Amino acid sequence: MRFAFLQEPPFCFTDTSGNLRGCDAMLAERVCQLLELETFSPVETEFAELLPGLARDRWDMTTGLLISDERLKLVDFTRPIWTLSDGLLVAKGNPRAFDGYRSVAADQATLIGVISGQIQHQTALQNGVPPERIRIFATQAEAADAVAAGVVHAYASVAMAHRGYLGRHPEAALAVIDVPAVEKQPATGAFALAKGNAALLQGIDSCLGHLLGSTWHREMMSEYGFSDADIDRL
Repeated sequence: MRFAFLQEPPFCFTDTSGNLRGCDAMLAERVCQLLELETFSPVETEFAELLPGLARDRWDMTTGLLISDERLKLVDFTRPIWTLSDGLLVAKGNPRAFDGYRSVAADQATLIGVISGQIQHQTALQNGVPPERIRIFATQAEAADAVAAGVVHAYASVAMAHRGYLGRHPEAALAVIDVPAVEKQPATGAFALAKGNAALLQGIDSCLGHLLGSTWHREMMSEYGFSDADIDRL
């Protein structure tokens, strides 16, 4: 199993010893074990390469991605592995008093960062942020650094990713603002596979059916900041 991942805690990240950690990584590796596959081979990449890499057979499965109609045309998704709300990463103390995308749109001096290819880019546009005030970054670390340096004033992603980043970087003078449901409903994510791998997809879904909500799953997810309520949404 070649597993494509990003440096995006709490979903996937390498620890100080170089070992792959994170809730998506642990779940994917457990699925691999249940399928009795010979190896689990993580491959680090950037977000924009995840889906093209599946099409080019560079890996077999990706870390969790938000499911969208556009992506469903390109890849197959497993059963959902989490449901998450959007959030904004902002300077500590929230000096511009942001409370979601629309408050960013209303402040004409504000720039917002997004990751290339992520759904939050379109969500920002849908909530009135002009395209000329959106800056695109390749990685979570680059976008977070841009907020810290004042290059952009907010960075949009799922709130759990922001909290995962701050958990790994407690020294960062940053904070998380939850986006209200009226601007963006919580969205579901799943592992992605290239189309045409029906047998593998069926096997993974069967394993997930046994794992999701189990004692092992709840304990593992709690290590990365997920509550029982987060899991029960599935």
